[in-house]
Parts: sequence; C-alpha cells; structure tokens
Amino acid sequence: MDESLREEPYPFQAHLGMEVADWGPDRCRITLPVAHHLMNRHMNVHGGVYASVLDTCMGYAGCWTGDPDRVQLCLTLSLNVQFISRPRGAVLTAVGRRTGGGKGTFFAEAEVSDETGELVAKGTGVFKYRRQAATR
Repeated sequence: MDESLREEPYPFQAHLGMEVADWGPDRCRITLPVAHHLMNRHMNVHGGVYASVLDTCMGYAGCWTGDPDRVQLCLTLSLNVQFISRPRGAVLTAVGRRTGGGKGTFFAEAEVSDETGELVAKGTGVFKYRRQAATR
C-alpha cells in the first residue's frame, strides 16, 4: 500500500487494534490481533468486534479516492453479520470489497478469517457517501 495514502486510525479503530493492511479501489484488508480486551465473558472474541471490523473494512472498501488530500467518508445504513466459527489463530484478517452502488450509496461485503484459514464471520452492508469529501 502506498504510504502517502495511509490514514491514521480513528480512535475506536485504534482502541480495538485494527490496522489497514491494504487499501485500493473497491477493496480493503484489515488485520486485528486477537487480544484480551476483545474477549467476551466466555473468553471468545466478542461478536461486536467482528461487526466492527466488517463494518470498517467495507466502509474503507467503498471510500477509496487514491488522493491523500481528498478523504471520502461514509455512513453505514445497513449492516448484516453472520457469525460462523471461532478463530483458531491469533490474528484476524478482514477482506472487503465494494460490490456495487452509485453516486450516493454503495454496497459491500467482507469476510473475517484467521491466519489458519478459519472463516469466522461474514457480512454485507449498505453505505451512504458523505456529501463532501473531507480534506486533510
């Protein structure tokens, strides 16, 4: 990934430990190490973590501009998550892609797996572009 296009993580993203590993037109890949603060009372990764990483990954996938001075933002209109399994490994990776849309909204899907290849969650979403791209 071109380092000039890398954005600083927003506060919630940083708190969870998400890192944008790859980002380009209509796609994004985010990594997240499994950590104690992500666990629920059963010591499994909390379902909200999966929802958050899927939401973030899909949002980034639809907001690529390729211009570090023109940051496109979006709002989540709908988010669907399917919880499939528990991770076997220590690092979660979300891979998302924009699947369609138009000038005002877009559709995306993403999957979360670990480094062993275990698929743990999938999601789809509908997102609305913010009217004006933010500038740095």
